[in-house]
Amino acid sequence: MAWRNPFRRRTENTRYCWGYEFEWTEDHITPEQAEPLKHSYDVLAEECLDRLNAISPPENGQLPRSNSQQVPPHTIEGTRREESDRLPLPQRDLYALLKGHHTSDPKLSQLWEEINTIPPWLDWAQIERGQDVFYRYGGPALTGLAYQSLLGGMGAARVVETLARTGGFSTKVARRRLFETTQHILQCTKSLESLKPGGAGHASSIRVRFLHAAVRQRILKLAKHRPSYYNVAEWGIPVNDLDQIATVGTFCATLIWLSFPRQGIFLREQEKEDYVALWRYIGYLLGTPTDYLATPSKAKAVMESLLYYEVQPSDMSKVLANNIIRSLEKQPPTYVSADMLVASARWLNGNELADSLDLPRASLYYWGLMAGQCLFFMALCYVYRASASLDRNHIDRLKRIFYAVIVEAKHGLAGTETLFEFKYVPEYETVTELGAPTEIKLQGSSVERRNLRTLGIFLGVVGIGTWASLKLASSLSLAILGSSLFSRIW
Repeated sequence: MAWRNPFRRRTENTRYCWGYEFEWTEDHITPEQAEPLKHSYDVLAEECLDRLNAISPPENGQLPRSNSQQVPPHTIEGTRREESDRLPLPQRDLYALLKGHHTSDPKLSQLWEEINTIPPWLDWAQIERGQDVFYRYGGPALTGLAYQSLLGGMGAARVVETLARTGGFSTKVARRRLFETTQHILQCTKSLESLKPGGAGHASSIRVRFLHAAVRQRILKLAKHRPSYYNVAEWGIPVNDLDQIATVGTFCATLIWLSFPRQGIFLREQEKEDYVALWRYIGYLLGTPTDYLATPSKAKAVMESLLYYEVQPSDMSKVLANNIIRSLEKQPPTYVSADMLVASARWLNGNELADSLDLPRASLYYWGLMAGQCLFFMALCYVYRASASLDRNHIDRLKRIFYAVIVEAKHGLAGTETLFEFKYVPEYETVTELGAPTEIKLQGSSVERRNLRTLGIFLGVVGIGTWASLKLASSLSLAILGSSLFSRIW
């Protein structure tokens, strides 16, 4: 939980925000240093997107809908229907197109060479260890990614303005959007071969890179014809370099120094180095400036800088955060209640940020369930990592389980891996709205029952231990008293 440590020594460099306290160092970035990053972006990916659109034009007749589910009644102001139809709305496998045509164009060749070149700082053995870290702490990792990295990340008002214009976080599609993001993570951590050039994780990262370019390009073209649609001067270029750094940081630094500790999980120093190295390489594939992730200390500093300056929840932040709760409540396979989801979000983000996101308050009962969940994760993770053989079996088992639940199961992606096509297309009418609370009544949650059992067992053990300690102390006291009386008599 986000409680301030009353015993911590504070200096003139101590900073506090949203239940988190840290020391400002030379690795931290100021708003003045961050400002240029808001207006720089992955130019090469956009140039290649234009060339791939020319090679294989998007099918305008199959334009996907975002939030409205309807064809916009008018086109871009000042343009004819034919001109607006030519806005790039790719629906293809852009990685396959790049692979098949990279020799035909200098820009495509440049990008292909870049993504297939191994950076000099990369160590494949370390990358593989970093992949294992994700599954070693799989339960706490997914919990942290969902309720802190994603939901808590909605507090970054500037980034939220881009997300809201895609419609991808309405209650109808937010759950699937979360599963698609998780699929990318699973593909990047499945095996070392998956992340090497040509692997599934490698290819997915390039698809996501093109998706970011398509979103950025679309929003900027709409804003060009209607400047009030998106304020570039205030919010920066959509999906800019700072946004990319922040996004990659939420998948590694936020987990290491926020999500895991608040669930009672503390990584070893080598694990921190390995996990940051993993995401530095994934960030490299996504077109992200990677110097900010060169070391764990740098990654931590950037996370803290952005938490301090960028997290300023807006009204739209509240909408998207609450939509995530409403899209996940009472859904398979866990059927977790909205109260449990809110308790998870508040436990990981702290009441201060949760209040700013307008999340409901959680009862003591659900605080207790969250405590039980943390105790369960702590026991599971620490016991397994204490044994090399148990650790290996645990990692391999979670790889299978996570993929089966997220990708293969009918309540997940139903066995169809997404190609990260441009499905959530920005339109003038597309602004995410607050969803209505669900009225679905489903079976009870096995997760909540497990957490309650764990809490009960813990309290029982503590109670028995306390009783035994008191009995032992009482017996020792009586023995000492008896010995003292005996010595006085004699």
